Amino acid sequence: MHTHSLKSSAGFTFIAAMIMVIIMGIMLGAVGQTWQMIMKRDKEAELLFRGGQYLDAIERWRKPGHGKPPATPIKDLKDLVEDPRSLQKVHHLRKVYLDPITNKDFDVIKSPTKGIIGVASTSKEKPIKVDFKNMTGAYKSFDNKEKYSDWKFVPTDLQKFIPGPTTVTGLPGQPGLPPGQPPLPGGMQ
Repeated sequence: MHTHSLKSSAGFTFIAAMIMVIIMGIMLGAVGQTWQMIMKRDKEAELLFRGGQYLDAIERWRKPGHGKPPATPIKDLKDLVEDPRSLQKVHHLRKVYLDPITNKDFDVIKSPTKGIIGVASTSKEKPIKVDFKNMTGAYKSFDNKEKYSDWKFVPTDLQKFIPGPTTVTGLPGQPGLPPGQPPLPGGMQ
């Protein structure tokens, strides 16, 4: 009878150990998800900071003063680091930043007449922060955007120059088609 109680307690110990392993696995999974969310929030905050740095630099570039001519187009992001228009060393931006979400270069937003007018992330990820109703300036346009690449860090007065999706106009009487899509026979889409 004594050996039977040892087998019984050994089985109980094994089951208790398995339950502990399962509980620890669940807890580690929850910690991992929390850690991923913390990291994504940090990257998102860094994106807002770096994009804001570009936004401020573009606005400073456009203001006359410091021996530079007013409102000449920005040709390269490096020009914001050291303004080539000025005889003095004028820095609108500390350095050329990478997109913290992708760790690659920002997408440069250009206007044919205004040059570089802003930057955007290339990430198609869904942002955590979607409520920008109480924000001012360019940040207000980020409200309810579906992906980080929709956050365009462009001064408010230049947002009308953000290139939008283009369409190729068809033959007379044929509606426009998306770029790269050949017309269908008989003008059907």
